[in-house]
Amino acid sequence: MDLAGKKVMVIGGAGLIGSHVVDELLKTDVGEIVVYDNFFRGSMDNLKEALQDSRVSISPHGGDILQRDVLERAMEGCDGVFHLAALWILQCHEYPDTAFDVNIKGTHNVAMAAIKTGVKRVVYSSSASVYGDALEIPMTEDHAYNNFTFYGASKIAGEHIFKSLGSRYDLDWVGLRYMNVYGPRQDYKGAYIAVMHKILDRIEQDQPPLVFGDGSQQYDFIHVTDVARSNVLAMQADATGENYNVGRGIGTSIKELTELLLELTDSDQQIQYEPAGLTFVTNRIGCPKKATADLGFEWTIDLEEGMRSLIEWRNADREALEAKKLAVGGVESA
Repeated sequence: MDLAGKKVMVIGGAGLIGSHVVDELLKTDVGEIVVYDNFFRGSMDNLKEALQDSRVSISPHGGDILQRDVLERAMEGCDGVFHLAALWILQCHEYPDTAFDVNIKGTHNVAMAAIKTGVKRVVYSSSASVYGDALEIPMTEDHAYNNFTFYGASKIAGEHIFKSLGSRYDLDWVGLRYMNVYGPRQDYKGAYIAVMHKILDRIEQDQPPLVFGDGSQQYDFIHVTDVARSNVLAMQADATGENYNVGRGIGTSIKELTELLLELTDSDQQIQYEPAGLTFVTNRIGCPKKATADLGFEWTIDLEEGMRSLIEWRNADREALEAKKLAVGGVESA
């Protein structure tokens, strides 16, 4: 779909990936970007710069994907929709009932609202979690569903919701199966944080970073800027009714990742190995060739550059938070 002058909605547009999708859209000649977010996981701070552009607005209808009538009102006049709203893997593990409502029922609502309001194209955020542990490396899109998590199950359901409803109602859609996404604006303060932030937390506390098991678990780490760009390319592409891997196709072990973070932070700490705990997946590397062929997607940010950008952002964000606390404290004590 040609984005020139078009109106698009980014559901979950205040989150890690969604806010970067907004940024990437602003590099195009898109006409209007509506952010639809309940700010449960997202943050207005993530949109601070984007909102300076008059083409970006926060939906006045809120951000609830469980109320279809609200979704329909919010989608009126939209040409394209990016659906990124979901509960994360550990939240799904602990709260499967809520995960069913948000990830499955919510996705069904998004699809039906898009159909009813005449949306031309939807880009759905799926996940490499549909694959589970890799049975072959690298995994192509034809890899079997080897998933044992509720999060992965909900993403499989989402893909099939779009496949079935897209076929019945002639809705153009594309699904993107993200590998391990990281980068600036990633939550590092909450209960559910990614492995690199746990490592960085230990390093900043001048403690040895913990690696569970022997550290040989391999993942395909992809920078959020590249992931956001894949979304825009997917919206612009002619391909429809297909799912695509979004990754680099390069495996990095947890041991290698930890060593890189130690090097980038100039830490003299040594890795501390602990018995393996709960691990949903130990080996997952995606093949990006189909996305390159059909969407024109190629990754641009290597792991060292990407982790450096994450560390720089994280340090700057912490400094800003400390400054804000001091400012608030100063007002209260005056």
